[in-house]
Amino acid sequence: MSEIIIETPAIEQIGILYNKLGQGKKVAVFYDTHTAKLFEKDISQELNKQGFHFITIVIEAKESSKSFETAFKVYGDMIQANVDRSWSVIAVGGGVVGDLAGFVAASFMRGIPIVQIPTTLLAMTDSSIGGKVAINHPLGKNMIGFFHKPIIIIIDPAYLKSLPKREIYGGLAEVLKYALIIDEEFLDYLEDYFDEIVALKSPYIEEAIARSVDAKVKVVNDDYKEQSGIRAILNFGHTFAHAFEKLSNFEDMRHGEAVLLGMSCASCLSETLGNISSETTSRINDIILRFNIDPALIQTYFLNVEPAAIIENMKSDKKKADGYNRFTLLEDVGRAYLHYERIDEEDITDAIEQAKAVFR
Repeated sequence: MSEIIIETPAIEQIGILYNKLGQGKKVAVFYDTHTAKLFEKDISQELNKQGFHFITIVIEAKESSKSFETAFKVYGDMIQANVDRSWSVIAVGGGVVGDLAGFVAASFMRGIPIVQIPTTLLAMTDSSIGGKVAINHPLGKNMIGFFHKPIIIIIDPAYLKSLPKREIYGGLAEVLKYALIIDEEFLDYLEDYFDEIVALKSPYIEEAIARSVDAKVKVVNDDYKEQSGIRAILNFGHTFAHAFEKLSNFEDMRHGEAVLLGMSCASCLSETLGNISSETTSRINDIILRFNIDPALIQTYFLNVEPAAIIENMKSDKKKADGYNRFTLLEDVGRAYLHYERIDEEDITDAIEQAKAVFR
């Protein structure tokens, strides 16, 4: 179980948490080029103040940094700095930094501890929690990685003030996902306070983060290594989403934006299979439409793409088994499940077309 704190300011607690865990205060601190500019000075001052010995590693702020090439260079930097098994890694940033630093931590000297300090809403509510770390392969996203749970997760909602609205909406996509898969009352809350959460107003943003973290932790604790199928509910919308990301070469469309489109498709597929009513699908799509996604992205990577091409680009998804995709679907709002049986391509096509109609 990771130590998780959600407060402002949060970094002041890092020394206390390290002492509590009996962890040595030698760390390699990972940033990307954006988070280094925003947070390195203050975090370095705090680490110095609390008696840490540290090195700083900065990677490019782009999805392509999640690669063997970047990891290989970082291994060299750490070896030259005499990093050994008494050290730990701290990741400061969003999913790219968290994934790359987590991958390096899991593999360097057969594994050293990782601490996550997420700075985006997506990372605070999803990618920093649960211990899945990975790098990409040209044939698929997050195809090579480990389960390597962080020992500490430090969440400071004040860091979100540095983000553009596009990043807030992207992170809020995963927040919405938790409501849809596990907590219908949370969906009520999001519908009532959507504008306040987007504006990062207290106590609404803190409540949204805390409820998301609780939901993710609960599911992960029940199925840490995805052996029972329970954890697969966290992939709601993601099979479709990874296709949209792949179509955009993992660059133009952000993960959260792709997940929003994916959740619309997955909701429509749930209706197509007779699981949920058209009223439920409409309710889900109504809140998805409140997200401010660039219409040009939707047009280019969804509306203008034939369903067959979307289906083809889903084939590299990690959730594929026995040669076909397994989808996480809804039985109702707040009740998701992994659909093990093969779904006819005609039904998937119908769901995609139904979702397209929502955004036209």
